[in-house]
Amino acid sequence: MQVSNAPPADAARHADMIVVGGGIIGLSIAWRAARRGRSVIVVDPAPGSGASHAAAGMLAPVSEVAYTEEPLLRLGLASLARWPAFAAELSAESGVDVDHRGEGTLDVAFGADDLAALSEVAGFLEKLSLPVQRLTGRECRRAEPMLAPSVRGGILVAGDAWVDPRRVTAALLAALARRGVPVVADRVTGLLSADGPVRGVRCASGAAIGAGLVVLAAGAWSGSLPGLPPEVLPPVRPVKGQIMRLRGAPGFLGRCVRGVVHGSRAYLVPRGDGEIVLGATQEEMGFDTRVTAGALWELLRDARELVPGITELEVVDLAAGLRPGTPDNLPVIGPSGVDGLVLATGHHRGGVLLCPLTAELVAGDPDPGLVPLAALCSPLRFTEAHR
Repeated sequence: MQVSNAPPADAARHADMIVVGGGIIGLSIAWRAARRGRSVIVVDPAPGSGASHAAAGMLAPVSEVAYTEEPLLRLGLASLARWPAFAAELSAESGVDVDHRGEGTLDVAFGADDLAALSEVAGFLEKLSLPVQRLTGRECRRAEPMLAPSVRGGILVAGDAWVDPRRVTAALLAALARRGVPVVADRVTGLLSADGPVRGVRCASGAAIGAGLVVLAAGAWSGSLPGLPPEVLPPVRPVKGQIMRLRGAPGFLGRCVRGVVHGSRAYLVPRGDGEIVLGATQEEMGFDTRVTAGALWELLRDARELVPGITELEVVDLAAGLRPGTPDNLPVIGPSGVDGLVLATGHHRGGVLLCPLTAELVAGDPDPGLVPLAALCSPLRFTEAHR
């Protein structure tokens, strides 16, 4: 991809903002900006078909917390608090139910070692004053009768929630259409630049689009802008994830169920219509998006350990997506260091969770209380490290 020096006046179209990327992050930013009265154009060759299409949709900053990732926890909690209003406004404007649910996550253990490790996690969460309830094996099975009899205990994180990412992207596209926001099915091949500042994009079709601001929200592909200085490029890499969608009777599970199986994390996410999402693998395979037999076998094997009845359900969909990972597992959100270019990428496993917060930070008038959080994910942390 090359940076063009053609001035913005050469652009056939112009907007206040161009969003490069039509996943859940880019579409959320565009919708938020349009609601603020800004003219927006989204450019993506296949909107909604990337990582958002292969995501399970867990909004679980507490149950997914790691000992070394308290900054990510702070971001996740702030975005989780914004999800109810975000979902309600989006559903009302688009007419699409995004299946936002908040019955919590049940994290279970099988052996004594697993139970001891889970108890340590519970202690860590309690020290952070986060809501967590310790359960015996019997209490776990009472909460979720389909659980395996071998479950020894667990913890319930009542504040966790989830949505259907495919419905969210469909709702965002519908809401943008109602607001007259163009979603251009094209690939950005360059940036329009005049004397340094970015002032638009050039597309594979040859079209040029000018804008006062370009937001790069292209997920795992966001690091592919060769014309920019190396210190400005977001250090994102593709992290492959494969999922399986099954269908049973509504109510098969009442909440998200997670556990450590064969040394790896497995989870099951229920939908209101009876769909169950099994996920997800985490593979460093470059830009490989093939669905593989080995990964699907592992998903079913692990899910069966948690919920034996899962093998009775119908397989309805298989998918693989590429999450944009970063060296410190924090997203890259904010001014790039080049005038006119803002970054919104690197969300890794948290793209769905963090979309309301990211949209607020990028698209307009964020709460002043978010300033410390914005600093955590500033792209300039990598610029300084590079220098």
